Amino acid sequence: MARISQHLRHVVTAAIATSVGIGAASVPFAASAAPLPTFPVGAPSYTVDVNTPAAAPGYIYYSNGVSAAALVPGAGRALAGIPAAAPANIVVDKSGREVWRYTPPAGQDVSNFRTQTYQGKRVLTWWQGDTVGGHGSGTDYIADEHGTVLETLDAGGDSTDVHEFRLTPDGRALITSYREVDADLSAIGGPQHGKMFDTVASVVDVASKRVLMRWSAAEHVPLTDTTAPGKLPGSDAYDPYHMNSIALDPDGNLVISMRDTSTVYDVDIHTGAINWQLGGKNSSFELGPGVEFAFQHDAEFADPDTLRLFNNNSSGFETKGLSSVQWIHLDRAAHRATLVRNQTHPDSLVAFAMGDAQPTANGNTLVGWGMAPHISEFTPSGEMVYDARLPLGTYRAFPADWAPGR
Repeated sequence: MARISQHLRHVVTAAIATSVGIGAASVPFAASAAPLPTFPVGAPSYTVDVNTPAAAPGYIYYSNGVSAAALVPGAGRALAGIPAAAPANIVVDKSGREVWRYTPPAGQDVSNFRTQTYQGKRVLTWWQGDTVGGHGSGTDYIADEHGTVLETLDAGGDSTDVHEFRLTPDGRALITSYREVDADLSAIGGPQHGKMFDTVASVVDVASKRVLMRWSAAEHVPLTDTTAPGKLPGSDAYDPYHMNSIALDPDGNLVISMRDTSTVYDVDIHTGAINWQLGGKNSSFELGPGVEFAFQHDAEFADPDTLRLFNNNSSGFETKGLSSVQWIHLDRAAHRATLVRNQTHPDSLVAFAMGDAQPTANGNTLVGWGMAPHISEFTPSGEMVYDARLPLGTYRAFPADWAPGR
């Protein structure tokens, strides 16, 4: 098995190096600022190492291959010919047996595959398109429980990004998109006449496809708030914000995570004003002991006063510590943030990109470890009751009590 994993690592490294114009014998990736670490490779196939009776029954939804969110341009195309790494939407049962798969057309990537509810019915949703170093340019899909496409969405004429496609109970969709714009980047050490990616949150009415609200990071967050003032791999554009999740807070406002400012923002859904921000350079909260996160993903409320997020703690260029899931209690009246729980993996995983945490029906938490190719489940007391290794990382992993066609 070790030889197979080593071979897979070599093939993946060579394929992606070729896709970004780097010789396979050189450093695995060369961003314009610094090399990224070698791609972590797990098992030759989905392999379950821990599965106790305390784990939630049901299924796990995930997207195979190296997602557009993995900071690698052209990853989907590069890996399409490698069976263990080829892009696909997959459902497995908890034993690791694959029960459903969707493979996109040649040259396209898929990501963020999950089950959601639309018009009172359970549906499958995902993003599909092309990888553009660190994000995606494509379309969001809604399909019925057999995989037949019902709706496709863009962001009001803009292509959608891989990071977020979340349906709300009232028929709206929360969507990320990226726009390359001209900008004066001298404040963060870049050129005066440079290019950067502005990252945009859109609220779209699914039925009419009308954009109800559009929020631009560049219009609301100073460039100098960035904690990653560099270019994306294979690109001449800077990426100072890098929005990677949108959710609703208990009042119906937007909760927006931006990896490259290491900050979570609460945004008024009517005015676009920032109500508060957690972490980063200008936190609205006094941070209690242990409330330290960086380059995070998937920020959403676990209950009305507790924010849950996946703390990558690493950008690939800089590592501050182990990756973890954090639960943070927010006292918005007193402006205090208190760490409730910090869940690491027993193998001390560090994921320099991607990752999420989702509640299960029995009160556990399913964790997709992003670029560290594991999917795990933990009880409220922190016991790991399920752990599986993947060939490569996955952007997010989702629990479900049903599988397509069953």
